[in-house]
Amino acid sequence: MGATQAVSPFAELGMASRPLVGGKGASLGELTRAGINVPPGFVVTTESFVAFLTAIDPEGAIRRQVEALSPDDLPAVLRVCEEIRQRIETAAMRPDMEAAIAGAYARLCGGAPDGPVAVRSSATSEDSAEASFAGLQDTYLWIRGTANVLHFVRACWASLYGVESVVYRLRRGLPEEGLAMGVVVQQMVNSRVSGVMFTRSPTTGDRSVIAIEGSWGLGSAIVSGEVTPDKVVVSKVTEDVISRAVSHKTVMHVPDGGGGTREEAVPEARRDLPCLSDDDIRALVRVGKHIERHYGCPQDIEWAIGPRADGGGEAVFLLQSRPETIWSPRDAKPVAGPAARPFDHVFAVLGKRGGS
Repeated sequence: MGATQAVSPFAELGMASRPLVGGKGASLGELTRAGINVPPGFVVTTESFVAFLTAIDPEGAIRRQVEALSPDDLPAVLRVCEEIRQRIETAAMRPDMEAAIAGAYARLCGGAPDGPVAVRSSATSEDSAEASFAGLQDTYLWIRGTANVLHFVRACWASLYGVESVVYRLRRGLPEEGLAMGVVVQQMVNSRVSGVMFTRSPTTGDRSVIAIEGSWGLGSAIVSGEVTPDKVVVSKVTEDVISRAVSHKTVMHVPDGGGGTREEAVPEARRDLPCLSDDDIRALVRVGKHIERHYGCPQDIEWAIGPRADGGGEAVFLLQSRPETIWSPRDAKPVAGPAARPFDHVFAVLGKRGGS
């Protein structure tokens, strides 16, 4: 591929790699290098995306089409996005690009022809403190075989032009120029339980607690809203459980034998049982604290608990960590402007009360 770097393994990446691999890929590399237990994988780089897009659209018409849209003209957005996505999903990759991705997939799977992987979008503008694209691009789980991996890499590239993603960028005035998509290809974890973890309360902003949500099987059941997860709030200081709500969990997502996932009924005896033991909770809290210390700010974390590759029991696997975006922007804004003297704040408040 000449000077283009087609793929990059997690071990070679860190947060400074965001322009090359997008937010998700950079974070997974950073976590891997920090000693966090991340399922191994690689990223199809943004350079591959740019080379592919340039080959099918050398004049840059796609970017101009998107920039010309109004976020309020939904019929036009739907039509243009569908045309662009169809074009990307059906176009052929260059043979050397295909070979680079196929080779990285074979190495990741130890030579197995159909090792299961997740194929996940990783846009350059996602998962930052200023703008979070979380949920706006696509993720495909338990993908098997080289042909399917190549197909879903293109599908992830195409998801950059999904309606929700395009409207989000248009409403925020984000430029199309320089926007690119990396694609994470990562070994799957056959999760007993999965979920999310916030290293501050998502409801109150309290930084002294960690909030955990989990359910049986793969985390996609929570993301899709098909199950109400169990919820646990834990003290960061003592690691004691402050509150625990166990939900009635009727469905879970599990691997489908032929590739992909399927919905399955939770056995009746497990529907009202807590999916997380006290040991699970302690392990999650300690990993969450480690990640927050590493990044220096509250985090929104995706996790899974499942069997180790070496057969030595279970472990907590980290699937993603991004800056928490609900309360952090409020922290950045001062409650009041600076005053010349400390008591000026008091007088200002009293003055307002007197004039009301």
